[in-house]
Formats: sequence, structure tokens, C-alpha cells
Amino acid sequence: MAKVVTMGEIMLRLSTPGNNRFVQSDSFDVVYGGGEANVAVSLANYGHDTYFVTKLPKHEIGQSAVNNLRKFGVNTDFIARGGERIGIYYLESGASMRASKVIYDRANSAIAEAELKDFDFDAIFEGATWFHWTGITPALGQKTRIILEEALIAAKRHHVTVSVDLNYRKKLWTPKEAQETMTYLMQYVDVCIGNEEDAETCLGFKPGKSDVTKGELELDGYKSIFKQMQEKFGFKYVCTTLRESHSASDNGWSALIYDGKEFYHSKKYEIRIVDRVGGGDSFAAGLVHGLLTKGNMNNALEFAVAASALKHTIPGDFNLVSESEVNTLAGGDASGRVQR
Repeated sequence: MAKVVTMGEIMLRLSTPGNNRFVQSDSFDVVYGGGEANVAVSLANYGHDTYFVTKLPKHEIGQSAVNNLRKFGVNTDFIARGGERIGIYYLESGASMRASKVIYDRANSAIAEAELKDFDFDAIFEGATWFHWTGITPALGQKTRIILEEALIAAKRHHVTVSVDLNYRKKLWTPKEAQETMTYLMQYVDVCIGNEEDAETCLGFKPGKSDVTKGELELDGYKSIFKQMQEKFGFKYVCTTLRESHSASDNGWSALIYDGKEFYHSKKYEIRIVDRVGGGDSFAAGLVHGLLTKGNMNNALEFAVAASALKHTIPGDFNLVSESEVNTLAGGDASGRVQR
């Protein structure tokens, strides 16, 4: 299997029990998660030699986050230690027509205050095959933007394939900031992943008549912007998840990929959601694994969609499924029968 590197922020997640609202909860369930960390855990589950790069405080909460990654097979050798705090986010899980809510408490976290001297990117990328990052990392501030670009330059120096999940977060930066930064960083990217909001806000491409809030998708619109994105940035692959939000509890889920010549639309899953946080990250990890091991982009996309469909049924940020479980679903067995 491949050596894969991801870099970003891992946070402490405090979520209300069940579907409780913030104002009625007397306790929180505790897990760890974050875009690139979620990808690292998935890829470790699939057997890859996976490294997560970040900075965490030396205190016990920082160590707890490190231990959590190690528990799921992620290599933590290149996690810098220092800073005052770990980022926190609070999650209220919605149901039916009530949407989920996230409140961030992540300002001045250790990774947002990190310096270039905290990381030896030549050592990090030695022998690596793939590097994955998301638009969340440069949104954390100027320091992380500088560090991220140095990582991307080093990845290219070591002939590493680079993927990005655009992941626009309106609570972290403005559309103007996002578009200026992300458009510039696309010069380092080989595989671009982003939904309809990401493509428009981060890169300025608007996908036709799709309206995810009404559960309506217009594939021709996506095909048009994929061609424009590929022509402008030279991506090897462009892909997006296609979420049809019937409600907070029920979604349609599929994906589309383009390689500069052909488009492929995956099969669609109808999902009853347990926890949708990390769904996009599980897709990105499935796509990376698929492109590394499945022989062609069609098979890679089907693996990614099946993996992310399964993630929606698992509490927490991490997609704790094996490759064989994903292959079973991708192969057509969605019965949910008890395995004895």
C-alpha cells in the first residue's frame, strides 16, 4: 500500500446526545475529528501507511487527540507539539426538517499559530505517493496558508500526487478570501473534489440549475463547470459528491467524476442518516484509495460513494469501515442483513 500524507487541524468535537438541542443538553459526547484527520483514519483502515501532520498542545487534551489517531492506525511521527489549545467544535444533530448546527471555538488553536520551523517537509514527503489537504486549512489564517504552500511545493518536489477537497467554510473566511487563495493554490493540485457550493465560492464556477435544498440535480451543469475547471487548472480528475437533501434525516447520495475526456456518474444511494459529519471526507478518502488501487476512475468513484454512504450510518467524524465492507456495498449488497 501507499504512503499517504494529510495535513490540517484535528479538533475536539462536543456533540449533544442523540438529537438533543444545545439548550436542552446537560452533557456532551466527546470524539475527535477534522477534515484531513478523517481522511487519514479512513486510509489507515484501508491499509495505507498514513501520516497526519498538524500541531497540538503538549497537555493531556492534545495527547488524547494524538492517542485517538494512533488507535486507528494513523502515524503521528510528524505532529508538532506546542501551542496553547486544541480547536473545539460543538455539534447539534438535526432531524427531519430541522438542520444540524455547528458552533466553532477554534481561534488561536495550536495549528493556526504554527510556524514553518515546526515541520520538515522533505522528511514528511520522503517516499510518499499522495498528499491530501482541504480548503479548511488555509481558512485558518495567514500562517497556515504559508505552511500549506510550503507543503505543496515539497510534495511536488518529491513527485507526490496532490488532492484537495475545496471544503468552503463560511464561518472561517469570506468568499473573496477563499477565491483568491484557493485559485492560487490550484496550481499544485492533480485531483480536485468539491460540491456545488465549493466550486462556486472557492473557484468561481456555478453549476447550472441544481438546487440541493430541493433535492434537484442538473448533471449537465456540473459537466460544464468540470470542463472549465479542467481547462483552467489542468486537473487530472475533477469530481463532486451529489447530495439530494430530502431532509436532515434522508438524503440521496451519488457522485460525478471527469478525467478530461469522459464523465462518469455513480449509482445513487438513499441514506437514512445517523451522522453526516465527515461524509465528504470519507468520500475523499475512498476516492484516493480507489484511484490508487481500483484500476480506473469508474471503479474508484463507486468505491468512494459506497464508503461515504456507509459513513453516514456511523456516529462520530471517522469512517470506521474496512475495504471489504465497502466492496460488499459497492458490489450491490445494501440489504443491511445481520452478518452471522
